[in-house]
Amino acid sequence: MAYELEEVRISQEIFYYLLEHHELREEDEIQLYKAYTEQEEVQNLVKSQGEIAQSRIERYGNVIYLIPREENHFLGFSKAQLKAALCKSSGTDKDYYLSQFAVLTLLVEFFDGQGSSSKAREYIRVGELQNCISARLREGAQSMDEEEEERGGIAFSNMLEAYEALRSDDKGSRAKTTKEGFLHHILLFLQKQGLIEYVEQDEMIKTTKKLDNFMDWNLLNQNNYHRVLRVLGVMEDE
Repeated sequence: MAYELEEVRISQEIFYYLLEHHELREEDEIQLYKAYTEQEEVQNLVKSQGEIAQSRIERYGNVIYLIPREENHFLGFSKAQLKAALCKSSGTDKDYYLSQFAVLTLLVEFFDGQGSSSKAREYIRVGELQNCISARLREGAQSMDEEEEERGGIAFSNMLEAYEALRSDDKGSRAKTTKEGFLHHILLFLQKQGLIEYVEQDEMIKTTKKLDNFMDWNLLNQNNYHRVLRVLGVMEDE
């Protein structure tokens, strides 16, 4: 298919905007937004550039997002980068997987995958989230032996060991070597990515519209949702 020069130019402008801002909102750039949504040729060109950059271009509601693929360490994060951002300096793979489990627990607490919107609550307190992480780790470790953990791909006992190695501090420590500090840095990271609002003085966590849209439109189809619940031990395999 042959494209007009102006279509190519506009598609490049849209893609560059997405590289810079990671999202394009209708109210912020209405002309670019309309070009993407109303001109099929422009949309195809933008999506093609996204594929070359190992990313997906998706529109949820009135926002167009640039979503790096899992293996994209240039626009996204590598495992090493995430470990450095979320875990203590001497962090091991156990600590890294514990941080991912904490994020997964946060998502399940907010989103139940039911109804027209998957969102189940408006906020959660930091202390409640910390209790949920601890409880689910213990439940998982108690209910699965090593063979079951290896088969299921979730090493609850290893993550629980890493979690219990973190000190408890009721004085509000922000050190990554404490349970409170470990969770604090995860929440700061998620807030920096525009996924949550972390109100530190109230110890309150809220989700953003960006995360709400992503969960409703992308992650929480029934297959993915039930898989997440099985990982956390909320439901049994049929």
